[in-house]
Amino acid sequence: MVSDIRVPVLEAVPNISEGRDLGLIRDMVALISGYDVEVLDWSTDPDHHRAVITFIGPPTAVEDASVSLADFVREHVDLRKHRGVHPRIGALDVLPFVPLNDMSMIEAVHSARRVAEAISALGVPVYHYGYASSPPGLDLATLRRGGFEELTGGWPLDRLPDQTAGRSSAHPTAGVTCVGARQVLLAWNIFTEGITLQDARSIASKIRERDGGFAGVRALGLVLEVSGRIQVSMNLEDPFRTSPLDVFDAIAFEVCALGGQVTETEVVGMLPDTLVLRNCEDRLKLPDPGHARRLSERLARHIAARKDGRRGGS
Repeated sequence: MVSDIRVPVLEAVPNISEGRDLGLIRDMVALISGYDVEVLDWSTDPDHHRAVITFIGPPTAVEDASVSLADFVREHVDLRKHRGVHPRIGALDVLPFVPLNDMSMIEAVHSARRVAEAISALGVPVYHYGYASSPPGLDLATLRRGGFEELTGGWPLDRLPDQTAGRSSAHPTAGVTCVGARQVLLAWNIFTEGITLQDARSIASKIRERDGGFAGVRALGLVLEVSGRIQVSMNLEDPFRTSPLDVFDAIAFEVCALGGQVTETEVVGMLPDTLVLRNCEDRLKLPDPGHARRLSERLARHIAARKDGRRGGS
């Protein structure tokens, strides 16, 4: 029966250290789209100087598209010229794999490690993180400490790459890529007005797990010079365990106590159901992104299309 067909779906969410050359980013999206995958979303930010692309498909196709993207980015993005507010150590900085349907996390880890080996074969060293690290759970903040510039001088003794690519330091232009496996997360930014950068950094410290805040929250306070705005930039690693609404309310309370206000919430990539099903767009000051950004809806359509034999779920 059709309902018994197994449809493994793997998601990749490459974060690329290029957020200003739209032509180059569109070339990356076109390259990925040439494989048997479906690009769900892509976005850029000139202040972060970063692009995030989300695509899904059969595991082998997702792996092949990811390696091809890594090769393209290695050739076209030069970290020596990169200046942005977001921490980074690689041109292809982060490459997480997420099992979405008919896949286990172990299978996603195998995909991540195969892609990591292929990226290393291109001459770019690789760190494993998340479920793909040994032992599992290595976080990006630890790996990116000191940035690309620190790794050009040699490997810190406590951070030897999982694949060195035969190098004693980072690739001179492409740096090091962090390849991992993880669950669905929420990447989002809270924009404020009426507070300072130091205020935003203090709020980020209060809410992030590392400093005693919410479980699974990674947060930074940033100033965006191009747009002139102050933001609290976050990853919520398990939006089904830690409520985004609770995190938002804590930030809004702190901002208000300092005499400022929250003006907007921006979600980077796809929206997990914890945002969609609770109908919190107004409360979060989240511009309605429409159904195209809702992960569960796009995934259901993709699976149905795969079962019908249509390419890439489109």
